[in-house]
Amino acid sequence: MEQPIGSPTGGERSEKKRVRILVSGGGTGGHIFPALSIADELKSRLGAEILFVGAEDRMEMTRVPEAGYKIIGLPVAGFDRKNIFKNFRVIGKLISSLGKAKKIVKEFKPDIVVGVGGYASGPVLKAAQRAGIPTLIQEQNSYAGVTNKLLAKGADKICVAYDGMEKFFPGEKIIKTGNPIRKRLLSENLSRKDALASFGLSADRKTLLAVGGSLGALTINESMAEGLKKLVGHGIQVIWQTGKNFGTRGNEAAKGLKGVVVTPFITDMASAYRGADLVISRAGAASISELQALGKPAILVPSPNVAEDHQTHNALALSNIGAAVLVKDNEAREKLVDEALRLLEQPEKLKEMSSKIGAMGITDSAQRIGDEVCKLIKK
Repeated sequence: MEQPIGSPTGGERSEKKRVRILVSGGGTGGHIFPALSIADELKSRLGAEILFVGAEDRMEMTRVPEAGYKIIGLPVAGFDRKNIFKNFRVIGKLISSLGKAKKIVKEFKPDIVVGVGGYASGPVLKAAQRAGIPTLIQEQNSYAGVTNKLLAKGADKICVAYDGMEKFFPGEKIIKTGNPIRKRLLSENLSRKDALASFGLSADRKTLLAVGGSLGALTINESMAEGLKKLVGHGIQVIWQTGKNFGTRGNEAAKGLKGVVVTPFITDMASAYRGADLVISRAGAASISELQALGKPAILVPSPNVAEDHQTHNALALSNIGAAVLVKDNEAREKLVDEALRLLEQPEKLKEMSSKIGAMGITDSAQRIGDEVCKLIKK
């Protein structure tokens, strides 16, 4: 006979019931990494039993087990805005996912469900809300996603990273907590000299860090490839994460150039950030939260291929107050490298940007969200 999800065996029973927490959502690193930070905080604080629910065939199905947590996949998928006929299949998957989510909630019996956005978040939070289980939403972006907006009415608490989210959610439920970031990025003992030395670079030269995620950002990559000689010619060092989809094109562009590090993936982002005078990045919630927490001046190139164009909204929240510079994706090939050089030649401007973006940073987000979860459990 199959053992129900999370049901205790005789040897696991104890007088004091162990807190059970269901974490749902994913799809991108911007959803997954905050979710894992929240889970780590709650496991450390409460000794909680934590179960993740994600979308089948999405990156959470590998990243979450790698972090030591159990995850169950739902067949849920996003709606196709370009081909409406494909959505009949999507609706079928949604109905199936709602049924499976209801079964998971019934068997696991969570004390609270935390939703971080993404396809799987919807069915699970809806099932929990119908069952009368407390739910908490964590919205990473400055422009709320459709799933979170639909779930907000039934949620008990909504944790956000930006001001002005009352236009999406009931104001009395909102608390500003920021987005959790990777703890290892906050090392205070790392010097700029040592950070750059780990890349074989000098602390005496200005350094530009260009990143576009684990897959890479084609616009940023092509802009960097085209302008690399120009940057080096102005005495700029470059750390460039191309992502795995750019192949050998980055190395070919850097051939014969000194002071350039090209890699598909940077394992030591703490050193990369610490050594950088300026960062070029997409405007995903996770990336922006890291830049804020570390006070790093940045040029943001929002991806045009995301729901509700939320990266542009994220970037505008910073650029409108002078905390970052926004370069549109369709203008990056012409403007990006020149804009980087302009800023790198203005140390006072970089200092001002650093101060403004740093003032937006919240470094204890996971603890703040943990506080709200504990309050709801106690209720």
